[in-house]
Amino acid sequence: MTCHRIEDIRVTPIAFDDPPLLNVSGCHQPMALRSIIEVEIEGGIVGLGESYGSRSVVGGIEALAPKMIGRDVMDLNALWHFGRETVPEDGGERRLPRVVAAIEVACWDAFGKATGRRVVDLMGGQVRDEVPFSAYLFYKFGRHHGAGEDDVWGEVLTPEQLVDEARRMVELYGFDALKLKAGVFDPEEEIAGLRALRGAFPDAPLRIDPNGGWHVHTTLKLLPELEELLEYLEDPTIGIPGMAVIQKATSLPLATNMCVVADDHLPPGIAQDAVRVILSDHHYWGGLQASRELGRICAIWGIGLSMHSNSHLGISLAAMAHLAAATPNLTYDCDTHYPWQTDEVIEGGKLAIEGGRLRLPEGPGLGVTLDRTALARLHRNYREAGLTARDDTSEMRKHRPGWIGGRPRY
Repeated sequence: MTCHRIEDIRVTPIAFDDPPLLNVSGCHQPMALRSIIEVEIEGGIVGLGESYGSRSVVGGIEALAPKMIGRDVMDLNALWHFGRETVPEDGGERRLPRVVAAIEVACWDAFGKATGRRVVDLMGGQVRDEVPFSAYLFYKFGRHHGAGEDDVWGEVLTPEQLVDEARRMVELYGFDALKLKAGVFDPEEEIAGLRALRGAFPDAPLRIDPNGGWHVHTTLKLLPELEELLEYLEDPTIGIPGMAVIQKATSLPLATNMCVVADDHLPPGIAQDAVRVILSDHHYWGGLQASRELGRICAIWGIGLSMHSNSHLGISLAAMAHLAAATPNLTYDCDTHYPWQTDEVIEGGKLAIEGGRLRLPEGPGLGVTLDRTALARLHRNYREAGLTARDDTSEMRKHRPGWIGGRPRY
């Protein structure tokens, strides 16, 4: 059997433009941080990955990478072994799976390119031709603090503006399902936004995600209104016990990407029937293989499955799409921030989402290649921005001095 040994692993932190999107923690900064990972194997073949760009995660990747030099690119057990030796946990951040995932995706891509096979085929075969995504709607300021003019999306702070944002996103990308990032305003105000969306899109599946911004008692009070509007309710409150109390009170499925985000969360989450939908994310579950295993667990226990998203570019989107295309029990349209991003780091520009769906890029591995001119520009952004971690709270205080984050808020 041919061995494809790793000769080099490179990580390049980048920063790219991000709109002033609002959430329970505050406001997105003008620049979002990511990292681009290159795993080079014998023959000069380079596999690509994309992950978080915080100093903590980038430092973990830099520490783990030398341990894998000379190993077979698909020795994923060694990747986890050396990861456990090298990457200490940091304040509950669960850094280890994030660091492993960053390198692991690039390993799959390199192996696919070396063997002339797509990642979806290496992961068991393609079960759907197109991957469905949902519109990810945000309340937002019209411009970043200090900017001279509004961005192309403008201000979105009212139900009417929210409907306009949704109409534009559906016109551009053809999405069916609509998800609202909540926890920004009083819940009744956000439910008014949902009702406006229902009026404008009578057949669209609706979701709302307060990111743990509501108390249990607040959510219980709101359930009658939410049950008639939503396909699922995502993370209304913090923690498995609180989610379990709410789920017991309703037939409306609760979804999460907050309280069940690691293997050790699964036993209590399932035992307490805290969630009916898990929004997987290969970036912090430990990569593509771990996420595929999560899909199988969800199938066994009858738990719905979809995908969570953060601000990301095309390498991450391609990896999400390959994983989703190889997952039989993907039960809901996936999340993606991709329409909010204007920059790109892959050759050919942004991947096309049409009719609310993405077809896998053509070619072996993930089917994408690195635009090195764009990489250099976005790395220069990173150096000039001087950011080491995302900080929505400090950014919000530029707009509203004295603002206090935290959750639950309502």
